Amino acid sequence: MIETKPTIAITVGDPCGIGPEITAKALSLPEIYDKCNPIVISDANVMRQAVDIAKVNIKIYSVDALEDCKYEYGIMDVLNIKNVDVEQIQFGKVTKLGGEASFQYIVKGINLALEGKVDAVTTGPIHKKAINLAGHKYSGHTEIFADYTKTKDYCMMLVDKDFRVSHVTTHVSFRQVPDLVKKARVLKVIQLTNEALIKMGIKQPRIAVAGLNP
Repeated sequence: MIETKPTIAITVGDPCGIGPEITAKALSLPEIYDKCNPIVISDANVMRQAVDIAKVNIKIYSVDALEDCKYEYGIMDVLNIKNVDVEQIQFGKVTKLGGEASFQYIVKGINLALEGKVDAVTTGPIHKKAINLAGHKYSGHTEIFADYTKTKDYCMMLVDKDFRVSHVTTHVSFRQVPDLVKKARVLKVIQLTNEALIKMGIKQPRIAVAGLNP
């Protein structure tokens, strides 16, 4: 029986940040291609620049549809969104250009997942203020995914081997935390976490709840 590798969409994040370079370095590792078929969602010129900066031996293969992807080590398949003039990129700066580009990458990844064309979406780093400058009033990836998938009840979970952490709140100031950490919200996050752990194959999840320092 031939095992089918999952297709993973990679949204590179803000082109003014480190996301494109991290993506280039990650896809320079052959073991990535042993485990999945990665498709990068970005402007192809952004990734050409990132490959040069990262000094990795990868060829950029620009595609307009997933059906054209090669999924071969040494060739980075890039679903070319064509939304960035690389001459306008200001590295390390919060810009409307970076916010709009990264937002479009995320939305494209979400739509591909909803259409069943990819099995999962991996996201590069974005900047909340850049997203807001572009006119999109979200505080982070979690809220964007929830909105575009019409998900009412959700939380962020971080996973590292056998250690998993679910957040009651996301990207908010410390001042806002006491106002947001309420009994109903804590209970909902526990329920969501329990459901997720069962789906991960943990039959009887044990969940510890960290208290809020008074």
